[in-house]
Amino acid sequence: MMKKVAVLGAGVMGLACANELLKKGYQVDIYEADDRIGGMSAHFDFSGLSIERYYHFICKTDHDLFACLEDFGLSNKLRWVDTKMGYFYDGKLYKWGNPHALLSFPKLDLISKLRYALHAFISTKRNDWSGLDQKEASHWIKKWVGNKAYKVLWEKLFALKFYGYKDNLSAAWIWTRIKRIGLSRRSLMQEQLGYIEGGSETLLDRYQTLIEQQGGRIHLSSAVEQVIVEQGRASGVKTAQGVENYDMVVSTAPLPFVPQLIPALSNDDKDKYNNINNIAVVCVVFKLKHALTENFWLNVNDDRMAIPGLIEFSNLRPLDPHIVYIPYYLPQQHPKFSQSDDEFKVEAKACLKMINADFVDDDIIDIHVSRYRFAQPICPPGFLSTLPPIKNEINNLYIADTSYYYPEDRSINESIKLGKQIAKICMSDVNH
Repeated sequence: MMKKVAVLGAGVMGLACANELLKKGYQVDIYEADDRIGGMSAHFDFSGLSIERYYHFICKTDHDLFACLEDFGLSNKLRWVDTKMGYFYDGKLYKWGNPHALLSFPKLDLISKLRYALHAFISTKRNDWSGLDQKEASHWIKKWVGNKAYKVLWEKLFALKFYGYKDNLSAAWIWTRIKRIGLSRRSLMQEQLGYIEGGSETLLDRYQTLIEQQGGRIHLSSAVEQVIVEQGRASGVKTAQGVENYDMVVSTAPLPFVPQLIPALSNDDKDKYNNINNIAVVCVVFKLKHALTENFWLNVNDDRMAIPGLIEFSNLRPLDPHIVYIPYYLPQQHPKFSQSDDEFKVEAKACLKMINADFVDDDIIDIHVSRYRFAQPICPPGFLSTLPPIKNEINNLYIADTSYYYPEDRSINESIKLGKQIAKICMSDVNH
C-alpha cells in the first residue's frame, strides 16, 4: 500500500526530501506557512527584478548541488565567476582574499600575517573535524593567528554576527566556513564562486514541477498547527482546514517551533529543542544605478557601522541595476530587531556612503527589507550531541532543520544533502 507522507516546510530541504520520496512511490503533501516555496532561498519581486530575499552563492565543494543540477538537467545553468573580496577597516577599503593582499595589508605585522595565512592553509587541508568539535572557536583561532590578528580580523565579525554567543562557538563549525570558501578557488591568487542562471528560483521551479508531475501537492500559506500523535505514532497534521491523516510526518520547520507543534514530545526532547538558540537577520537589499565597489564580499570592521560586512551580489551574478545586501544579524530579543524598516534603511544607506564617498542618494533605485527570525542556529562546542536524533522516539516522525547541517554552514547544497538523508531514513524504516 502506498505510504502517505506529510512534509512540513517547503524550503530546499523539504522539497528535496519530498522529491526523493515521490520517486520511490510515496504519496507526499508539503505544507508551507509562507506564500511561496524556497524558505531563505525564495525570491521576491524587487520592483520588476526577481531576486533572492537572502543572498546565496555556490562553492566548488557543493557536490550534492552539482548532482542535483545534473539530475534536473540544469547543469548548463551553473556559472562560475572570478570574484573579489575586500576588507573595510577603520575607514579605508583594502583588497583582500589573496596572499598579495594579505602581505600588503598595513594593519598587521609580518608574523601575524604569516600565522593567519598558515591557519587558513591548514584549515583547507584538514578533513577530520572531530578534534575541533569540543574546542571553542575564538580560543582556537587566537592560538593559530595570535591576539592581534584576531582583534583586527575576527573579533568584530564574531561580535556583530553572534553577539552574546561569540565566546561559545564550536571551532568545528567555524572551520567548515573557512574551508568551504578556501577551497573555492581557481588558483592561489583567485577566488571563484558560482551562481545559477536565473537565481535560486531556477532550481525551486524545477523542484516544484517535478514534485507536481509525480503527484505531490504543495500547500502554500498553510501552516501546520499541530502534528497529531496517536498510540505512540504520528498519524496526521492539523491545519486551519482541519485534520489530515498520514502514515509518516517529516518536519523541516525551525526547531524552536517544534515543542509547540508537537505537544506529544517527551519533556526531555522539548527541553533540547528549546535550548537551541538562533540568530535572526534583518537584510536590507539595495537596487543601485552603479556598482558600489568591485568586490562580491566585503568584510567590515569600522566602529561607525554595526554590520560585519555586505554582499555586492551583482559582482557575482551579473545584474543591471546593481544589487547590494546588507545583513544585520541580531538576537530576536535585541532592541534593535524591533526597529522599523525605515530605520534600517537609513542606517544601511549611511554605511554605503561611508564605504564609497562618491555614493549619493540619487544612486538608489529602490530598497527592500526582509526579516527572518531563525536565520542562523548557534552551535556551541559539542553541538551535535545536544540534538535529538532525526528519527524521533515517536514512531513515523522525523524532525530536522538547518541545525542538523552541523558542522557545515547553511547552504542550498547542505539542504539538498540533508533532505535526501531524511528521505532515506524514512524509507529504511518502512523497509524494516
